[in-house]
Amino acid sequence: MIRTLVTSSDLESVGYDEVTRTLEIRFYSGGVYQYSCVPLSVYKGLMSASSHGKYFHAYIKNNYSYQR
Repeated sequence: MIRTLVTSSDLESVGYDEVTRTLEIRFYSGGVYQYSCVPLSVYKGLMSASSHGKYFHAYIKNNYSYQR
């Protein structure tokens, strides 16, 4: 999956697959996480947020299952 670099102190890059609705986030800590069943609107919200980290913690982190 191709990820886009983002400006954040926590998130390094973000990718999204519309077919599988998988959101992939690479953190500066080195972990890569894939979140399942994420709507396109949530991905777009993350990418347009003034703070990617705050959006992630508010709308993604505890709301979608993931695998590392």
